[in-house]
Order: sequence, then structure tokens, then C-alpha cells
Amino acid sequence: MKSKHNLKTVNKSSRTTQFVMTVRSAISTLFLLMAGASPSMAQDYPTKTVRIAIPFAAGGGTDINARQLADRLSKQWKQPVIVDNLGGGGGNVAAASVVSKPDDGYTVFFTSMNVITLNPLLYQKLTYNADRDFAPVMLYSDTPHVLMISSAFPAAKLAEFIAHAKANPGTIHFGSGGHGTSQHLSGELLKIRAGVDLRHVPYKGSGQAVPAIIGNEIQMIFESISTAIGHVRNGRIRGLGVASRARAPVLPEVPTMEEGGFPGFTSGVWAGVVVRSGTPAAVVNTLNRGINTVTSDTDYKKQMSDLGINLVGGTPEHLTAYIANERKVWTPIIQKLNLKLD
Repeated sequence: MKSKHNLKTVNKSSRTTQFVMTVRSAISTLFLLMAGASPSMAQDYPTKTVRIAIPFAAGGGTDINARQLADRLSKQWKQPVIVDNLGGGGGNVAAASVVSKPDDGYTVFFTSMNVITLNPLLYQKLTYNADRDFAPVMLYSDTPHVLMISSAFPAAKLAEFIAHAKANPGTIHFGSGGHGTSQHLSGELLKIRAGVDLRHVPYKGSGQAVPAIIGNEIQMIFESISTAIGHVRNGRIRGLGVASRARAPVLPEVPTMEEGGFPGFTSGVWAGVVVRSGTPAAVVNTLNRGINTVTSDTDYKKQMSDLGINLVGGTPEHLTAYIANERKVWTPIIQKLNLKLD
């Protein structure tokens, strides 16, 4: 006959084993449910409001593009798509906000060249890692720069401008929307490629830099073609070179930088779409398909082309390769300048 002590031990051991099995069963069930639910939820995306974060205030070119995209996606998906303007910190405020959101695809980052490509090179104290924290969706648009000079400057061609710069070192001032902007770095690239001494004058945004060249406070600037069109057409500013591989249909009379003697010289501003890393592949695919539908729309494509903006589209892999190539171009220049913004 078993003692009472042995019976208590057996009963206690039995209850412990039963408890452990119950917990294990519950955990297994939970994982099975999660595994079954996640693909289904991803495939049904979107089932609620999608928010598009942009790193600039309302009213600018990026804001207008993002709102065009939001409107078209909303009609396509039959779900609200809202634009959130999160300006500040050179785009870092918006990037940090997106990283803090769930990786479910309901917060989309409509970002620019600076935030993804340049800021990791310019800032040492970022709260996000552009390569680790974001997953590419697609390259949305690409807008080339135009090298513009004051209409009062004694040059009609790029070669004449460079010859004047070489003959008068340090006398030509080029403007930009600030240190580390694509305008600034494009000017520095020209200095290196042409072997000329140009003096940089940073302004608080291109909204101040463009009037400065019209008023001949500065003599040169790289500006997006969408901003340049009106000024070049009415003769307030002279366009010497488009920084793209082919001439721009909206300014066909302006040669490319390559035609002006600088092979492979391309620069501009671009917009890309990314999401939080960890976002389900099915969600990324849905976003990619939806946005490609927008960028391939014939009427919309012409509307943007008339503004000098090239809608691109494509795969996530294309955006990844594009970013890598951009970093390859701009990293040596930033390092040469020892440029840091924090």
C-alpha cells in the first residue's frame, strides 16, 4: 500500500504535467492561428485607412505628387488614403515616425533622395537606419536638374561658362537650398568634373535661391526642371545643361550636360516609396502593383511629363539598385567636403 506522501507526490506531478501540456497546447494553437491569420490579413490589404507620410510641409512638389498618388490609390482600393506632412530635421522627423509605426503597410513613406540616400551620409546621430529599417516598394519619379545661370552672365553655352570660370577663379557664386542638398552636391560635382573654383552660397530652401539668381545675387544654380521651366522659357534665367541622359521634352532647346562636355553627368531629385522592414511580402506586392498602376496611367504620365517629372515605376529591386548607385556617386563628394549636418 502506497503512503499518503507518495500519493500526494504522484498527484502533484500529474497536475504539473497536465498544466505544462495545457500551456504548450495553447502556445501551439496561438502560433497556428497567427500563421494562418497573417497571410490572410496581408492578402486582404488594405482593409482600413492607409497613411502616406512625406518629409516636407504642405504645398511643395513632393506634397502635390503624394496627394495625387493618394487620391488615385484611394479610388483604386476603395479605402481612404491620407497624406501626413511631417516636415523637419531634413526629413529625419518623418523617417523616425514611420519607423515607430507597425510593419503592416498602413503607414507608407513617400520619401526623397535626401532622406534615404544622403542623410545616412550627412548625419551621425540618426534614430533610424535607412538600410535596415525600410523595405523598398518602388521608385516613383525622377526629376532632373537644370544647370541655370543668371541672364546677365556673359555666356550662352556651358563651354563658355566653364571657360569664364577657369579664367576668373572664385568669382562665380552658385546657390542652393542649403548644405547637403542635391543642388549643393551637384554644384560640387561640377567643380570637381570641370576643375573650377565656384563659391557655394546656401539659402534656406530653393524658394530663396531662385529669386537670388534672377536678381544676379548669385550666378549659377542647379534646380529641378519643374521649377526651371517657366524661368528658362521667359528668359529670366538661362538654361545651359539638363543633368539627364537625354534632352527633356519640356525644354528641348537645352542640351544635356553630356552634350556640353560632361559624359555621364546626371543629377536631380527623385521620390521613392518604402515601408517598414518586416512588412509582409504580400502587402509590399499589393502596394507595388497599385502604385505601378498609377504611374503607368497615360494621362497622369503626360500631366507629370509636362511639368518635367518622369514617372518611373518598377520593382522593389530597381529602387534598391537605384539607391546604391546614387550613394556611389555622392559618397566621395560628401567625404571630400567632410560634410556633416549634426
